[in-house]
Amino acid sequence: MPEASKIHPDQLQDKLAALAQWRLDNAGQSIAREYRFDDFMQAFAFMSEMAIWSEKHDHHPEWFNVYNKVKVTLTTHDAGGLTERDLAWARHADAVFSRSH
Repeated sequence: MPEASKIHPDQLQDKLAALAQWRLDNAGQSIAREYRFDDFMQAFAFMSEMAIWSEKHDHHPEWFNVYNKVKVTLTTHDAGGLTERDLAWARHADAVFSRSH
């Protein structure tokens, strides 16, 4: 798993360029995205797969599910903002989502 040191603000925009669907919060401390699935079962399958990955990598999201939507916010609390661990989680989640659509 990548290091948990906070990404310098000057590097953040370049690093987020590959994560087009993710939005940086106003304070630059977290990123968020909403995933939409065909139904609840697809949303739950995504969350289940990402829960296993999150536990294995000891990096857990803040997320919220209603029917076919999963809203995710990522930050590394110990580092006080975004780290490579958040970006790795986002990249993996996007790959999992792409496989299901």
